[in-house]
Amino acid sequence: MTKADIVNEISKNTGIEKVTVQKTVEAFMETVKKSLVKGNNVYLRGFGSFVVKKRAQKTARNISRNTTIIIPEHYIPSFKPAKTFVEKVKTNVKK
Repeated sequence: MTKADIVNEISKNTGIEKVTVQKTVEAFMETVKKSLVKGNNVYLRGFGSFVVKKRAQKTARNISRNTTIIIPEHYIPSFKPAKTFVEKVKTNVKK
């Protein structure tokens, strides 16, 4: 499902114009991004959490040049689904 699909689905279910839904979805995503960049996590009860994870420094190898490089400590965004969300997906996914 793409962002356009999400906008269409929300618009169809709520009767709100697609342009308004598009702006709302964009604003939501921008707010989540800004919060994570500041180091703040975002918690959505019943859905999940957008969190910032710390990756430790590690040594990696460049096989083609036969050299080692140090990858410095850094932070990455991550999503952790809520338990109720995980259970719903486990029991209801249709393939």
